[in-house]
Amino acid sequence: MTDAAAPPEPSHSPVPGVDVERVSAWMASNVDGAVAPFVFHPITGGHSNLTMTVTGSDGRRFVLRRPPLGHVLASAHDMEREHRIVSGLRDTDVPVPPIGGLCTDESVNGSPFYVMGFVDGHVLRDAEASAAALDEEARDNASRSLVDTMAKIHSVDLEAAGLVQLGRHEGYIARQLKRWYSQWNQGKTRDLMAVDRVHDRLAERIPEQGPATIVHGDYRLDNCMVDDRGDVVAVLDWEICTLGDPLADLGLLQVYWTGPNDDHSAWTGSATTPPGFWDRAQLAQRYGEITGRDLSQLDFYVAFAYWKLACILEGVYSRYLGGALGEQDPEFLHAFKMQVDGAAASAETRLEALG
Repeated sequence: MTDAAAPPEPSHSPVPGVDVERVSAWMASNVDGAVAPFVFHPITGGHSNLTMTVTGSDGRRFVLRRPPLGHVLASAHDMEREHRIVSGLRDTDVPVPPIGGLCTDESVNGSPFYVMGFVDGHVLRDAEASAAALDEEARDNASRSLVDTMAKIHSVDLEAAGLVQLGRHEGYIARQLKRWYSQWNQGKTRDLMAVDRVHDRLAERIPEQGPATIVHGDYRLDNCMVDDRGDVVAVLDWEICTLGDPLADLGLLQVYWTGPNDDHSAWTGSATTPPGFWDRAQLAQRYGEITGRDLSQLDFYVAFAYWKLACILEGVYSRYLGGALGEQDPEFLHAFKMQVDGAAASAETRLEALG
């Protein structure tokens, strides 16, 4: 989980999102095994909460999470809540990083943050990374492990984990439609009528929800870490986790995932396209087999996932335009905008197929 290397040179240059002096002092006093001075290094790949490795003078590594810079929708970036979720899951079958500490004193770093132990593994964001890190057998195992880990999330004993009060137990899809539609309207950069039409049609045909479970809310391969065999060793990015309908996670995974024989989705990730990875239908079949849940309404959840993805990506796109995530190339911005449009169109197409 942690490792030692040659002592690094301490951070002297500014680190975006980190008051090096104050955070270093807090870590040295509050995180077991943290030895100053520290080197802070941003981890790339995220569009939301900022994540960075922190390496102590003895070579031991940690991970720090804090809200993104600039104006954000605060409910999606609650560090105390995310810390509570990961802490509650540490004694379950769900693999999560060990918790190091939580700082809610905003005088330390301008916003709350928490620290975890470093987990050694692969975060696979594209086909090249997947092909380099995993052989074909490991890709097959990663597919299976990802589904099995999701099933473990959905089977957590809420009482034992202290997460019964994490969210309301009823009306999950209706609440999600209200939440993300509100965020769409707050952050949208232009009118996109497909988002409005899909919202209304989804609201009219919500399936009956069974007992509420933990719902990760953004479950996909690159929000997990896998080892060389493909086993999931840590589930990351719990910032929009709540209680609700577990099939929402499966629907979203169907959108994020493109297997070797699948048609491409509105999500541009390619990490699961190399040979050995499963196709979407195999993921759903495996989930149904090990959970016994009725998947007859899965297409509804896939349509909802496409719609939700459009809302999430529009929020990121809005922050890009506002400069909160740094200056971006115009071609990149156009491609990102088209990804939002594509997700909304895919949601509408999926709903039309349902009749």
